Amino acid sequence: TSGSGSSRGTYEVLRKAGAAAKEMLVAAAAARWSVAPAACRAESGAVIHDASGRRLTYGQLTEAAAAQPVPEDPPLKDAADFHLLGTPMRRVDGPDIVTGRVRYGIDVRVPGMCFASVERAPVLGARLVRFDADRALQQPGVLHVLPVTNGIQHGIAVVAEHTWAAMRARAALDIEWDLGRERTFDSDRFMADLPSRIDTGDQYIVRHEGDASGALASAAVRHEATYLLPLQAHAPLETMNCTADVRPDRAEFWAPTQTQHRCMEQAVKVTGLPEEQIRIHAALMGGGFGRRLFADYLAEAAEISKAIARPVQVVWTREDEIRHGYFQPSTAQRLEGGLDPSGRLVALVHRGTASDLTIYDIHGGRDLYGDTPAEPKAPDHYSSGISPWGAFDNPYDIPHLQVDVTDVPSPVPYGPWRAVEYPSTVFARESFLDELAHRSGQDPLAFRLQTIGESERMIGPIPLDRARYAHVHRLAAERSGWGQPLQPDGRQRGRGIAGNVYHGGSYIVQVAEVSVADDLSDLRIERITCVVDCGIALNPLGITGQTESGIVWGLSYTLHGKIDFKEGRVVQRGYRDYRVLAMDEMPALDIHVVPSRERPGGFGEHAVPMVAPAVANAVFAATGIRVRRLPITGAALAAAS
Repeated sequence: TSGSGSSRGTYEVLRKAGAAAKEMLVAAAAARWSVAPAACRAESGAVIHDASGRRLTYGQLTEAAAAQPVPEDPPLKDAADFHLLGTPMRRVDGPDIVTGRVRYGIDVRVPGMCFASVERAPVLGARLVRFDADRALQQPGVLHVLPVTNGIQHGIAVVAEHTWAAMRARAALDIEWDLGRERTFDSDRFMADLPSRIDTGDQYIVRHEGDASGALASAAVRHEATYLLPLQAHAPLETMNCTADVRPDRAEFWAPTQTQHRCMEQAVKVTGLPEEQIRIHAALMGGGFGRRLFADYLAEAAEISKAIARPVQVVWTREDEIRHGYFQPSTAQRLEGGLDPSGRLVALVHRGTASDLTIYDIHGGRDLYGDTPAEPKAPDHYSSGISPWGAFDNPYDIPHLQVDVTDVPSPVPYGPWRAVEYPSTVFARESFLDELAHRSGQDPLAFRLQTIGESERMIGPIPLDRARYAHVHRLAAERSGWGQPLQPDGRQRGRGIAGNVYHGGSYIVQVAEVSVADDLSDLRIERITCVVDCGIALNPLGITGQTESGIVWGLSYTLHGKIDFKEGRVVQRGYRDYRVLAMDEMPALDIHVVPSRERPGGFGEHAVPMVAPAVANAVFAATGIRVRRLPITGAALAAAS
């Protein structure tokens, strides 16, 4: 699963496959009973002949049905006749998950298996000079110590009879590293330089409509603001792991993964075996969020198992997970808007920084820290790739719009993170709309509805129905009590609104209600209202769960999330200093899924991007303090005030 597109991308083809299978099952049953197929019907896993009351389950008919000709164009059921699609359905593995019976990748055990833990390069791009394994090999349970060159960073693997022995022996390794040219990289300096890099780096056109510069010059009111998002980690609860059994003539892998095909690519590359001699078991994941869209951890396991000729499970520690993955890029977004005398937004210039997801280069074998430069980008690199998301597909009806991006390279390995490019661009765009509303003296909701319009159009290949976008705004406002006064209780209270259209398929708006202590020391998110129009909700219970999860993710980076590099290495070590949302911080949620018969718009990470701007806008409504840099902490509020 990637880009929240599995339901959207397979809806029609799976419906067609199901309809074809149904016809084949009915035909098989009719042939067995010597009746006409029209006299039979399929229902609840069985084919029934009403006239005689006879019934055969799909399982009983499978072999005979497989011998039937496959219909090329079977009729599809009308959405009004759906019995399962659109009905809330619980996960069939839910009880096993909550009782601990389910088997994740880290739970895999195979005969003869040992365990490995890898001490990876401490600094970005550091090279191994030498290592002495004598002391590590003397530790109880240790079997092997060997270098590992496949993965994001090079390292030394300690292989032992159990994980504790392997992890403990890492501390006994004597390793000399060449720290390389990135030994001085500092993320705070990098982030501080980003706004100036917007104007000085390699610039690319993303989307130009009308004459934004000319319209800005003649605007009655002009306003400009810059927003910053820091580096972020994935931090899934289940750390990276993979079990590998590589033999001379075959290989088998057990991996919690979002991407079997990339697992296969790495398996072929490292083992040297053809695909037909490799078997990959996709285990249940304890969190993916984009981190498991690449298979560096499988490549490490394959290399180790091949070297020791034995099954091995590579397990990352929590510190490994935080420090040695790939990260969400730090970006700067600068927006300048122009209002006409009536307060209507007539021009917007959106310039931002964008660093490509370099994990693709790593996965393809390019050394980020070598002397081979990346391939030069074509002038339409970003526009043809509809990137950055949230800037290219800005859903508002703005007569003059200019979007440009500046490529700012970084030594930090970047990869897809839940909602990918939307969090930074939507934080900036939706916060800026709120600023423009206040500059024009308008209610933020009224200003947004005026700016949305109600026309349908295409933005490149992306369809946009602005009437649907306006509708979810109105629903969210109604459900949240927008415009109604909040009860004073010694704390400063406010509401903020933010919305987004995800790839033209799903329309989402959130209203955050917050309270802030008078001394700014305590920010509480009291309530979030979220209205979702994602077309037909194949499983409304799943949509609600994904929305809850996305809001938790969004609140985590809004209130806490930040990765720091000092002297080329990650400062944070785990959940204590890279915090995720705790239970006592969770707000009340009101989630409403709009009934619809539109085709599925996809869902998964869609609820993430609006959280930060909705909270930031609510903070402004409560305190008059505008926060343009995440995370929003007490110190950040004090500094912004």
